[in-house]
Amino acid sequence: MRSRYPSTSNFAYSFGPGPLTPAIKALVAVNVAMFVVTLLYQPITLALGLRPATLVSELQFWQPFTYMFLHSGIFHILFNMLALWMFGVELERRWGSQFFTKYYFVCGVGAALTTIVLAYTPLPFADALYSSLTIGASGAVYGILLAYALYFPNRPIYLYMVFPIPAKYFVMIIGGIALLSSMGAGSGSGIAHTTHLGGLVAGYLYLKGGRVHLLSEIKYRYLKWRINRMRRKFDVYSGGRANDVDRRVH
Repeated sequence: MRSRYPSTSNFAYSFGPGPLTPAIKALVAVNVAMFVVTLLYQPITLALGLRPATLVSELQFWQPFTYMFLHSGIFHILFNMLALWMFGVELERRWGSQFFTKYYFVCGVGAALTTIVLAYTPLPFADALYSSLTIGASGAVYGILLAYALYFPNRPIYLYMVFPIPAKYFVMIIGGIALLSSMGAGSGSGIAHTTHLGGLVAGYLYLKGGRVHLLSEIKYRYLKWRINRMRRKFDVYSGGRANDVDRRVH
């Protein structure tokens, strides 16, 4: 005899955004496979990692693509793949696998190009950056974090698994940390942070769809700032542009 009421003894628990989507599943599989390969044959890291010195002198132009599939340790790949899953699944569902994959590589390669360009500047850490070896998917993952903050700005992200912070502020914090750290002086400082910052910038520019005009953007922001200052005095209310990133995501 069946009970009239459903049992309350069974509970369903869920963690994260759900199952891996196709593109993320493929990216995770390749990263894990390459991690196993590097454990068995470590010299492959030197051949496929990003090092501006050898990229230019030995014309190793594959480095900006291959470096993002290498990791230095179990926690390095674990946290990168966890972040890719946590923040990338909803983006792939929204965009589709093709656009998501393209965006991922744009951010990863953009991060690498940032590292290469800065290696040839007179910045304090440029010499160390020029000869350093950079590996990991962090640049691409930072781009994923940026996109997540644009599309889901008020979603809480738990900093240190304890403090809930809206996604938009979380990305601002890590972007600011990357920027300040990349400007630090001293041997080896700012190396990884320039890659992280490059991933953020590349992702933002790509999502803007080439509509970023620096002078006009600065002029618009300045005029908007002046209008906001005059609001209290003249009771003027600014509406903003239709394509303002504060109003809708591109």
